[in-house]
Amino acid sequence: MSTAVKRLYEGMFLVDSNEAASDWQGVIDAIEKIFSRADAEVVSLKKWDDRRMTYQIKKKSRGTYILTYFNADPLKITSIERDVQLSEQILRVMVLTTDRMSQEDIDRATPLDLVEKAEAEAKARAEADAKAKAEVVEAKAAEAPAEEASPVEEAAEPVAEVAEESTEAASEETPSEDAAAEEETPSEETPDEEA
Repeated sequence: MSTAVKRLYEGMFLVDSNEAASDWQGVIDAIEKIFSRADAEVVSLKKWDDRRMTYQIKKKSRGTYILTYFNADPLKITSIERDVQLSEQILRVMVLTTDRMSQEDIDRATPLDLVEKAEAEAKARAEADAKAKAEVVEAKAAEAPAEEASPVEEAAEPVAEVAEESTEAASEETPSEDAAAEEETPSEETPDEEA
């Protein structure tokens, strides 16, 4: 009897997002149980992403994708696919051969990893900006002496002067009521007198 040669495979498992969120370890255990039945050796197993599906599968509209790399006998792949079809936790699976894939490719970041990394960087950047702004405010507060008049008191004096000047200028520019009345009165000539 010959020994079966195991090949490297990539498996993408799709599970319900609600079930993955509530019982993550149970989902992982179900996948590992399927691999153990097929005598497969798990190389890598990680959450790939959580997405809205194009169409519903078993009345589920969102799914969590789990990316796995495993070594298995080529004859056992059909049993893995059959076990997935019989499983209530796993919605779908896609298995591809990946013999030429390096360990670097297997360890590559998933879309979920990239999003988490970007969020962590944005949070760190926001914290650094907030800290820098706080330091600037503290430095300005330390530079301003406490004995100086407050800016509110200094600003109040020019405002009062400007208000007085504007009222004086407005009273000088307003024409008298008599002049306005003279401009509105029509001439007293009538058309009969001209004839």
